[in-house]
Amino acid sequence: MSEATGTPESDGIAESLKRLEERIARIESHLDLAPPGREAEPLMAAERTEEDEERLEVQVGQNWFAKVGIVILALGVVFLLTFPYRQLPPAVPSLAGLVLVGVIVGLSRLWRDAYPQISRYMFGGGLLLLFFSTLRLSHFGPEPAVTNRGIEAALLGAVVAVNLAVAARRRSPYLAGIGLFLGHVAALAAGEPLAVFLTVALLAGVAVAFYLHHGWHGVLVAGTFCAYLTHLVWAFNNPAFGNPSGLVSSPEYNLLFILLYAALFASAGLRLREGEDSQWHESVASASNGGLSFGLLLLLTLAAFPMHRVGWHVLAGAVYLGVAVVAWMRRRSKYATFVYAMLGYTALSVAIVAGFAIPDAFVWLCWQSILVVSTAVWFRSRFIVVGNFAVFVIVFFAYLLTAGSISAVSASFGIVALLSARILNWQRDRLELKTELMRNAYLAAALFVIPYTLLHTLPPGIVSLSWLGVAAGYYLFSRLLRIRKYRWMALLTMGMTILRVFVVDLVGVDPTLRVVSFLVLGSILLVISMVYTRRRRPPSGDGTPPPPASAG
Repeated sequence: MSEATGTPESDGIAESLKRLEERIARIESHLDLAPPGREAEPLMAAERTEEDEERLEVQVGQNWFAKVGIVILALGVVFLLTFPYRQLPPAVPSLAGLVLVGVIVGLSRLWRDAYPQISRYMFGGGLLLLFFSTLRLSHFGPEPAVTNRGIEAALLGAVVAVNLAVAARRRSPYLAGIGLFLGHVAALAAGEPLAVFLTVALLAGVAVAFYLHHGWHGVLVAGTFCAYLTHLVWAFNNPAFGNPSGLVSSPEYNLLFILLYAALFASAGLRLREGEDSQWHESVASASNGGLSFGLLLLLTLAAFPMHRVGWHVLAGAVYLGVAVVAWMRRRSKYATFVYAMLGYTALSVAIVAGFAIPDAFVWLCWQSILVVSTAVWFRSRFIVVGNFAVFVIVFFAYLLTAGSISAVSASFGIVALLSARILNWQRDRLELKTELMRNAYLAAALFVIPYTLLHTLPPGIVSLSWLGVAAGYYLFSRLLRIRKYRWMALLTMGMTILRVFVVDLVGVDPTLRVVSFLVLGSILLVISMVYTRRRRPPSGDGTPPPPASAG
């Protein structure tokens, strides 16, 4: 029969082993030795570092150098093609370029298996040289080989179409980007304004189609920049093709195409592909499209077409706000909705400033705030609400600084502040506002603006009486809407009235009006005191107190 566990002998052996392990651990710690099983970790880390370095080396040597090398060779051949060659017939440089294209494409197919990276990049470079060889037939030489603009446009269009078709068949964003770039160069080469605009619009649709079918976000952004850059180059009289630089003054309908580009590129966001980077893609696409389109429109309307800038910016505001509405209805897109809505408000603001004299424009900007708040509530955008209040404050102080005298129109700021606060309170659940900060800010603005306007527009003797009327109005609103904030506004307005009566009316007002002010103010204060005393009495009857007023 085996010995039972837990005998004094076994306990002694276990205790000795434990002491021995502790001693070995102290020795290892003193000698800075790694515990058993961890010796391989530094070796594994070193191996991983070496593998990463080797992978980076291969990436640089195999991929990056291939890309840069092909680009440098392609640019060298392009520069070679642009030489004048006065002793040669006009078509010879282009024919030589076409032969070189055939050699490059042949080598690309030959090296497809042995050097796949170089093969792909060479094929793209061959397509690039094919375009410039075709372009050389009409440009860069002392005498063009092709003088008919229609034939030139057809040849360049065919080359671009082949490039884009190959990009789609090979599913190559690299070739798609090259094709879009060459298409915009072909548009500038056409020279005719309508041909330029229609080509750019067509290429914008192609970029959107590539994104929708293949998810090539980089191609979409590159197409966006190419479109607006091409239109900008045309607007400066197309100096890329030898014209003197300067802003063009016709045709004015080119501004309509800027808004068309904006709508086309924005349509990509309405069917944005979902993924971990979708929000980032959405914000980049919306910001680039909106910012470039509005910046170009603003530049041209201010510098080249100032006569009708009000109408163009009203139209732009309608387009941007329409895109924002569609983006919200289709995808509940916070980023695109915010970007395009803010651009729409900005375009309308530019139209107001251009259409009205200062300081009247600031009053209209103030009333525009109602539109901004209303749409911001529908869009559930707290960012727009906060931004609009900041603009409202800036506009108010700008009005004060520029207005020669305060008139009754100044009360618009107070009325707009009250309406804005009311809208925010009405739809506070939709906006998910967790604090009262924004509504209080608008109410505070009204509390200041309305008495300030009355102070500067009414005779001094009746200012205090008018403030009492405002306080009575606030109290009436609190009773009708059951909102406590209006009672506080009534009390604060009464406090300002009391202060004015004792500081100003006591010595600086006609004696008759002074008596009236004191009698009316005193009576109202007694009535208010009686009302609050009555409200604090214990309820009678069934003991049920009246329902409390809302704090909103």
